[in-house]
Amino acid sequence: MEKKVIALIAHDNMKQSIIEFCNDYKDILCNHTLVGTGTTSKRISEATGLTVTGYKSGPLGGDQQIGASIVEGRTDIVIFFSDPLTAQPHDPDVKALLRIAQVYDIPIANNRSTAEYIMHSDLLEK
Repeated sequence: MEKKVIALIAHDNMKQSIIEFCNDYKDILCNHTLVGTGTTSKRISEATGLTVTGYKSGPLGGDQQIGASIVEGRTDIVIFFSDPLTAQPHDPDVKALLRIAQVYDIPIANNRSTAEYIMHSDLLEK
């Protein structure tokens, strides 16, 4: 099985949801390299015991760092639990990340249902 680099991101109101997701899929996620934005990576690591390499927080450039890693071919999958009901001050950065994932044909899950499809995909192991 080829290890994938999976980026984990969550807006403030979605952090508990991504932690629950990571706990539920810990047995799969532990076989891959995990990265994430600041607070999200720290909270996931503390709550699950998974090793998640942290970038800056989203508003301080973390979304852009993950976008750059996609461009450089260093990120394979993005799981981004975004909050569709709350305005985000760094919305242009979020949109840029989503755009770059589309441009580079990177799977990106914006909700738990889509993230679960990725976790159950045979392609995760290729």
